[in-house]
Amino acid sequence: MTVHGLRRPRIKPEHRAYRTVDGHLRIGSVVYGIGAEVKDPDGWVWTLVEAMDGTRDAADIVAEVSRSHPELRLPDADISQAMTDLTAAGYVEDAAAPPPAELSEAERERYSRGMTLLRWMDLQPRENPWEPQLRLRRARVLLIGVGGTGGAAARDLVASGVGRLHCVEPDVVELSNLNRQTLYREADLGTPKIDAALTALRALNPHTTVTGERREVRGPADVADLLTAPYDVLLLAADRPAAIRRWANQACLASGTPWAEAGYRGPLVSVGVFTPGRGACWECLRSTEIERRDLRLGPGQDEDVASPRMPWNPVNAVTAGLSGSLLAHAALSLVSGVPRIDPGCRFGLNLMVPGDPVMQRSDRRPDCRACQASEPPS
Repeated sequence: MTVHGLRRPRIKPEHRAYRTVDGHLRIGSVVYGIGAEVKDPDGWVWTLVEAMDGTRDAADIVAEVSRSHPELRLPDADISQAMTDLTAAGYVEDAAAPPPAELSEAERERYSRGMTLLRWMDLQPRENPWEPQLRLRRARVLLIGVGGTGGAAARDLVASGVGRLHCVEPDVVELSNLNRQTLYREADLGTPKIDAALTALRALNPHTTVTGERREVRGPADVADLLTAPYDVLLLAADRPAAIRRWANQACLASGTPWAEAGYRGPLVSVGVFTPGRGACWECLRSTEIERRDLRLGPGQDEDVASPRMPWNPVNAVTAGLSGSLLAHAALSLVSGVPRIDPGCRFGLNLMVPGDPVMQRSDRRPDCRACQASEPPS
């Protein structure tokens, strides 16, 4: 998109520029990954962004910059190119873009704060700032597991305005769930989780269609069967059986479905994001991480001795909620494109050491059997 496709170009409110003490221009906020600094020795770029306030069309903006700096004799093409560059960088929106008819007035009010966050993080040129929210509204999401992580993810997605969410969960609500599975109440004890979850989620947002089934995933065929319905993304929030991530990876590679999985390991909270054909698959990433780690195991020792397994996973509402919110964040990225996350990675945080992030990334591995099995025969 060029700036000439916008009727009244405006610097996004969240990206409002300011001038530094040395005369440079900073735009896009001071958030790493969004902001940028532009050298402006003659001051005309500052005049340009000030003129892009949503009250003028492109021709009037060019005229305003030229009028304010006659001594520079700036070619109109240079000013237009600067506007195009700012637009391509994601800092500009169309102040004249009409509200989308697909969203009711109530929905626009409900999602107005979320739209502005997406607009802040969005560095892709758009004809309308509501486009990412519309993508979310049109999205079809499959969620396997509605416990601590899955319940938090479902809550966040429904509140954020996902269009359709289908939940799969086999268990009933138990007292030991209630320290972290905040979707449920004591009154739900003994009730199938899927029934209680659907009631809570439907009460949260009537504009989202929430469905579900009480079903246990027992093998790769079960995941593949669930994916026969068209979904834009699969979210895995179940950690049993132990092979369920491998099964999800196989099914998503076969169907071409983007997916994410999240969870907690004590104070480590993380999410993995995968898109078939782009970057590492889950197996690629896991193999690379095994090679990277140096556990200094003795002969014949299994890696589980370095990270012992227990009948249950130590967790509270914080670790479960963080992992679920990271899973919802990954889903928002996969369906709306905001923010852009290069797939084939795992990221998160270590609650023991603030500032110590979890970050794993791998290229696709030529020796990956899962990737090879998903490729059509040549």
